Amino acid sequence: MTVLVLILKISISVVLLASLAEALVLSWRNGWRSYDWKAAGISVFDFLVREYPLRWLLPLAFWVGAMDWLYAHRLFTLPMDHWTGWLACFVGQEFCYYWYHRAAHRVRWFWCTHAVHHSPNQLNLSAAYRFGWTGRLTGTLAFFLLAPLLGMPPRIILLMLTLNLLYQFWIHATWIPKLGPLEWVLNTPSAHRVHHASNLEYLDGNYGGVLIVFDRLFGTYIPERADLPCRYGLVKPITSYNLFEIEFSQWRDLWRDLRSARSLRAFVGYLVKPPGWRPDGPGETTEELRQRAALPPSPSMPASAASDFVPLSPVSLKELS
Repeated sequence: MTVLVLILKISISVVLLASLAEALVLSWRNGWRSYDWKAAGISVFDFLVREYPLRWLLPLAFWVGAMDWLYAHRLFTLPMDHWTGWLACFVGQEFCYYWYHRAAHRVRWFWCTHAVHHSPNQLNLSAAYRFGWTGRLTGTLAFFLLAPLLGMPPRIILLMLTLNLLYQFWIHATWIPKLGPLEWVLNTPSAHRVHHASNLEYLDGNYGGVLIVFDRLFGTYIPERADLPCRYGLVKPITSYNLFEIEFSQWRDLWRDLRSARSLRAFVGYLVKPPGWRPDGPGETTEELRQRAALPPSPSMPASAASDFVPLSPVSLKELS
C-alpha cells in the first residue's frame, strides 16, 4: 500500500495544479467570467474534505478485509510474476468498474452520491475530483469483491482502481477533440463528454473507466454527435452554489420518497430502481423521458426506432429539463 499512498500524494498536487492551469488558460482565452470559478472552488473543497477528514473518519477496513478474506479463499491463483496476471487484473478491474459505474447511474441508492460528480453545469478538469462525501457509506467496493475471489490480489485491484480514476482526470477536458481509432478502445474526452451530458439523447452511456470496450459489448456506448452539442449538469440542474445542497439534495429527496412509500415494493423500489422511478405511474426515468420525447429508450437502438414509440404525454423537453 506504500506505492498507492505515494501515488495519491503526488497525484493530488498534479491534479490541482493542472486544473488551475486549465482554468487560467480558458479564462484568458474566453474571458474571466466564462469560467465557473465558484463551481471549481466547490470541487476543490469536496475533494479536500473527502481525502482528509473523511478518509480517516470512514475507513475502508471492512471492504478491504472482505477482499482479503475472499482472496484467501480464491478459486484461482493468477501468475503475478508474469504479465498475463497483471493484464487479467487490469481487465478484471475494468469489468468491475464498468458495472459499479453503471449501477451508480441506474440504482438510486448509488446515484445519490454519484450525482454530485455530475452536478457541475460546466465540464472542466475541476469536475474530475468532485465525487461527493457519502461514497464510503454506500458500499460501492462491493462491486469489486468478485475480483479477489477469482484470484486477483486486493492490493493490485485497489492500485489499478486508483490509476483508473487518475486516468479519468484528463478526459474531463472539453477542448480535446476526438482521437480517431482510439475511440474504439479507450474512454476518451469525447466519450466522457457524452457521459456527462444531460441531453436525453446522451443519458446513461459510456460507463467505462480506461476502456470503452465494455460499453460497446453491453450496448451502452453512445458516440458524440457534431449536430448535438453536450449540455452538462443534471437533467434537473442544480444552480445553487450551496455546498450542502449539492452534496445532500439527492439524499433529501430519497428520504422524502421513502417516507411517502405506501408499500414494501415502493420502499425497495425507491432504493434500487433508476432515478426518477415512481411506484404509482409514469415517472422520470431515462426510458420514460426518452419515450415522451419520441426517442429510442436505449442508446444502442438506432434513431429510426424512435418512430416505434408513442409519447406517454405531451410534456415538452423544456418542462422535463
